[in-house]
Amino acid sequence: MTVADFSSWQAYTTFAFTVKRKERYFRTPEIEEFLRLVVESSSTRQKIIPQGRIFCRAQLGHDWRVVKQNSEEFDDVTAHPPKRMKPLIHAASEGRVNPKGIPYLYLATDANTAMSEVRPWIGKYVSVGQFKTMKDLRIIDCSVEHSQDFTFYFDEPLPPERERAVWRDIDRSFSEPVTADDTSADYVPTQVLAEYFKRSGFDGIVYKSLLGDGFNIALFDLSAAELLSCSLHLVCGISFKFDEVANPYFVRKHNPDVSQDVEPCSQEEPRKSA
Repeated sequence: MTVADFSSWQAYTTFAFTVKRKERYFRTPEIEEFLRLVVESSSTRQKIIPQGRIFCRAQLGHDWRVVKQNSEEFDDVTAHPPKRMKPLIHAASEGRVNPKGIPYLYLATDANTAMSEVRPWIGKYVSVGQFKTMKDLRIIDCSVEHSQDFTFYFDEPLPPERERAVWRDIDRSFSEPVTADDTSADYVPTQVLAEYFKRSGFDGIVYKSLLGDGFNIALFDLSAAELLSCSLHLVCGISFKFDEVANPYFVRKHNPDVSQDVEPCSQEEPRKSA
């Protein structure tokens, strides 16, 4: 197997900064070379999802139906209709894989993962559809190294380690959860990669969900999977896990032993540089 000779172990970081902050629609030769190397080095990540595989897709909310009982009629909740369980072709919102206005079909390997990805709250309804793949699908697996710890290199490592570092960053970027306050620029690197995979003849991307225990699948062709059934679920409980990611600060007024250096800067009177 040939190892792709990326220019640096930070090649993905450079690519992401360039397409987010410098040039997006006109790619530099360096960006084109990076994308070419990504596809060239993806041979071990190319998988086939066979025709007939079952996946899940969740959508927030529900529909209504009329129920008759004892000669009386009343409204009751039911799952979304089939049309609502597919992406809205003319109203596709921004996603981790798709640009705004270009819909892709997001699925998950199990119902709990699919529901977790739409971030429902307690007391909300979620419609969950079962989808069957209609043909063999050739996909890129971007879930291999999503959980690997970040490694910083003071000197450029050998090509095999550079390649692994680049793919580790790609995997982690696809797995990063989408939040409502993300800007469109935050999506751009993974959207560009997805578009390049699509142009290279792949049918979609698999990546690890950080919200559920399963995996997400983004298919470029909306007709690649069809709805088989749909059920309605009520959110009864949510569990959170938190990690402290920065050192705490202490207010000197209530912590007399704390030095001045660790007091947070006031927004009204920013600390001046020396």
